[in-house]
Amino acid sequence: MTTPSFFLKALGVALVVAGLQQPQAPPAAPVIAPTAADFAVVPKAQAKNWPAFRGAAASGVGDGQGAVVEWDAATGKNVLWKTPIPGLANSSPIVWGNRIYITTAISSAGDTTFLAGISGNIRSHEDVSEHSFKLYALDALNGSIVWEKEVYKGVPRTKRHPKASHASSTAVTDGQRVVVLFGDAGILASYDLSGREIWKKDLGVIDMGYIQDPTAQWGHASSPILYQNSTIVQIDQLKGAYTAAFNLADGAELWKTMREDEISTWGTPAVVTGSNGDELVTNGTKVRGYDPRTGKLRWTLAPNSQITIPTPIAGAGLVYVTGGYMPARPIYAIRPGGSGDISLPTGTLSNERIPWSSDRDGVYIPTPILYRDILYALNNTGILTAYNAVNGERVYRGRVGTGGAFSASPIAADGRLYFSNEDGDVFVVRAGKDYVQIAVNKMGEPITATPALSNGVLVVRTTKALYGIGQK
Repeated sequence: MTTPSFFLKALGVALVVAGLQQPQAPPAAPVIAPTAADFAVVPKAQAKNWPAFRGAAASGVGDGQGAVVEWDAATGKNVLWKTPIPGLANSSPIVWGNRIYITTAISSAGDTTFLAGISGNIRSHEDVSEHSFKLYALDALNGSIVWEKEVYKGVPRTKRHPKASHASSTAVTDGQRVVVLFGDAGILASYDLSGREIWKKDLGVIDMGYIQDPTAQWGHASSPILYQNSTIVQIDQLKGAYTAAFNLADGAELWKTMREDEISTWGTPAVVTGSNGDELVTNGTKVRGYDPRTGKLRWTLAPNSQITIPTPIAGAGLVYVTGGYMPARPIYAIRPGGSGDISLPTGTLSNERIPWSSDRDGVYIPTPILYRDILYALNNTGILTAYNAVNGERVYRGRVGTGGAFSASPIAADGRLYFSNEDGDVFVVRAGKDYVQIAVNKMGEPITATPALSNGVLVVRTTKALYGIGQK
C-alpha cells in the first residue's frame, strides 16, 4: 500500500471512492496462452540488494535474481519458509545481503482490524490502544528472526484508516544502518545491522487525513529515503506540511522546507538526476522538484489529485508522476532540471519540460513501474494500462484478474510483471506489448505490502506472515 504500497508505498492509507474517478473498464483482453518459456526460471546472476520501498530508486526491478513463476502457500510448492509477524503493518520488506528488515505495530488490545476490498469509507478506525512499534531482522535463507527491537511503545498519536496500519512506512538501509519511520508515533530512528540504536528523533504529532473532513485521521505512510549523508522524509499533513533531511550519522536536522498549501499525501519522495544535477521530486497537490542537498524549491507542476499516493519513478531520462483522485487524474512524464512553474497551458499535453502527459488516466494507489521501455500503470481496481515510456502512446489496456482491490505496487523480473491484490493473489504477467497472464499464485491472506526480490527469494508479506518464495 508504501504503495507503500500501497506505498506502501505503499503502502498505507487510502480513501477508495466509487468508480467515478477510475478509468473506464476495458473490454475483455484477447486470450493469449502462455508458452513454456514464460514459466522458465532464469538462472540467478549476482545477488542484488533490495534496500528500500520497491528496491533501489523504487524501480521495482529484480532482473537476474532467480524469481520463480509458480508457487502455492497452501501446499508449500516453492515456499521456502513462512514466518508469522505479529501486529498489523502495510510496510514492505527490504533486503540487504542475507537479512530482511521489516516493521510492525502490535496493539496491546490485539486489534488487527483491516478493511480489505474497494470501499468508500473515510472514517478513522479507533485503534488507539497502547502499541509496540517494532523493527525485525530475519534470515533471508530460512526466515528465522535474528533480532527484534522495540523502537517505541505508547498510544499512537493519531488514528488510522481501516485500510491502513500504524506501521505503513517501509524501512531503508545502506548496508550500514537501517532507518525506520513510524509516523503515527512521530518517531524517526536509526539502527545498525546488529540492532543497536544509533539515534532516535521525535518529530511530534503528524496529523494526516481527509482535507474535507479533518476529523477523519488516516495515518502516515510515506517512507524515508537515503541521499548521500542524509535521510529525507516527506511529512505532508493537514497543517504544516514539510520535507526535511537528517544527518545519517547522528540524526541532526540538515534542512527543513515547508510545503506551502500542501495537504495530506502518502507517497514516498524520489531523487532523480537531471540537467541541474540531482533533484528531489515529491508527489502532492503540486508536483515539486527540490535541491536534495539544501531543500531549496526549484520547480512546481499542477494540477494534480487532491489525494496522492504513488511514488515518482525515473527512467528514460524522465520522471513519471501520477495521481488518481479528483479533481485531476494526470500522468506526467517530466524532464528533470526545470525551474519555476512548469505547468502545462490549458488544453495542452506537453511542453519543454513535459514531453507527454495524460489528463485523465492517472492511478490512485499502486506506484507505476517502468520496465523495458514500457510504463505500466495499475489502478486500485485492477485496470492496467501500458504506455510507450518515451512518447506516451498507449500500448494496451486490460484487467488483471477478474477485479478486486490492488494496493501493493507491481514489481518486475526477467520479462515478467508481478501484481498482488488484497484477495491474496499474486498474478504473473508477461511484460511486453500484449497482456499475457502466466500464473495466479494464492497466498490465502490479504496482501497490501509490495514484495521484495533478492538472491533467489521473493519475499511476500501478507497481513499475518512473511513468506520466502523460491525454488526448493
